[in-house]
Amino acid sequence: MKSKIVEDADVVTYVVVCDQGDEAMASLKQFVRSERLEAAQITGVGGFDRATVGWFDRMTRQFRHIPVDEPSEVLSLIGDVAEGQDGPGLNIHVVLGLSDGTTRGGHLIEGQVFPTLELVVTENPAELRRVMHPGLGVALIDLDRSQT
Repeated sequence: MKSKIVEDADVVTYVVVCDQGDEAMASLKQFVRSERLEAAQITGVGGFDRATVGWFDRMTRQFRHIPVDEPSEVLSLIGDVAEGQDGPGLNIHVVLGLSDGTTRGGHLIEGQVFPTLELVVTENPAELRRVMHPGLGVALIDLDRSQT
């Protein structure tokens, strides 16, 4: 994985390029922690050799894992970074295109990069805080606990 700052004003914008064989979520978590990002928006394109996406089941309050055991194109990747109880956390959603024209989508759990994954990470000029909502079973951004 490589990264470069492409804009450094009030808002810093990075380009992060994951290489073939990188695990996308692990690489992105490492990058977010190394840059000490507390709030950011993420977009990206590329491809995976295989991936796992998740669908949040409100009844069990867990993600149902949906394996994508074939090569796919990242047609859309969008997400954010916010501080949680254990440091910066990622919330990444993807739509993956398959060879027959169908798609799979959901919360990105893991993705084995092939041939590349190109991400734009734009730091927000705020400290966003994600707080666990026990009634929902999921951590959401809490604007009352976030700072600008």
